[in-house]
Amino acid sequence: MKFLVCIANVPDTTTKITFTPDNKEFNKAGVQFVINPWDEYALTRAIELKEANAGSTVTVLNVGEADTESNIRKALAIGADDAIRVNAAPKDAFFVAEQIAAVAKDGGYDVILMGKESIDYNGFQVHGMVGELLGIPTVAPAMKLDLSGTSATLEREIEGGKEVVQVQTPFVASCQQPMCEPRIPNMRGIMTARTKPLKVVPATGANARTQVLEFALPPKKQGVKLVPAETAGDLIKLLRNEAKVI
Repeated sequence: MKFLVCIANVPDTTTKITFTPDNKEFNKAGVQFVINPWDEYALTRAIELKEANAGSTVTVLNVGEADTESNIRKALAIGADDAIRVNAAPKDAFFVAEQIAAVAKDGGYDVILMGKESIDYNGFQVHGMVGELLGIPTVAPAMKLDLSGTSATLEREIEGGKEVVQVQTPFVASCQQPMCEPRIPNMRGIMTARTKPLKVVPATGANARTQVLEFALPPKKQGVKLVPAETAGDLIKLLRNEAKVI
């Protein structure tokens, strides 16, 4: 069984976000980047399934420039066997999906896993695009994943409940908790990760379909207005006329 796990390079959740002077790009200066937390569920579950199925392999895929390689090595330290980096900035969701689909098609992978979304853009788009480009089923967002031969049983979250589905390989799944407990690399993993293969390939396909016109920070919070209990009627007016929530 060949697993392909897609990981994104995202700012740490404690990072203070700023933009370039023209507000068209994210300012990377001084920012600590990590593996997208949702992707860690996909990576850990793939490694668990590899360990339970002799002869299986886990390949990590990242669409990014050279500065992402430290986190790719971290994924190798956690337990992936090898890695591929598509040498291009992740311009938009379709561009990323196109790169993943091209690698997946050439590599003949049985299971393609990734997080349900990245924590920087929260797009929830790439997995569906990859499945459509490859013409294979997509299950999203998966909370459980078990394999029996070439048949997979997944539990996914739907509106108002959960749904259990079965698919045959190959397929795409996006992952979220409680899929598994994400692993952290140990010393042995860190040492062996240095010698594991990391292949760099050029981007394929067309340029990005979308363009960022401007980034903007949320407006600053305003002060709290206190309404005395004896004039509670004023609260209704404020909610309707100022907050515009009723």
